[in-house]
Amino acid sequence: MNENVEVSKGVALKSKDHIGYADGSVVSKTLLKKEISNITLFSFDSGQGLSEHTAPFDAFVYILDGEAEITIGGKKQTVEEGEMLIMPANVSHALHAHKRFKMLLVMIRGT
Repeated sequence: MNENVEVSKGVALKSKDHIGYADGSVVSKTLLKKEISNITLFSFDSGQGLSEHTAPFDAFVYILDGEAEITIGGKKQTVEEGEMLIMPANVSHALHAHKRFKMLLVMIRGT
């Protein structure tokens, strides 16, 4: 489920309250999409995830709620609410929800 959301610039919002969970689903809301970057909220129900893939640019992930199992280059780690990481460009990564979680993803295209 993917939704594009009009976000009022210059107005504060509680990002983890801005996206809900959906049973058996991954939900995404694009907050900002530009040629050089995207900002997207995601929620993952328990048991859901994104399969292993690569991206040609770094991606910043901030866990807003719950905990995520994130695998980068074959190494699994648990990332909890309030923690962040950068998934490096051209290195395989995957995400899995043993428990529900929400995250903010910022992708910045560049060389």
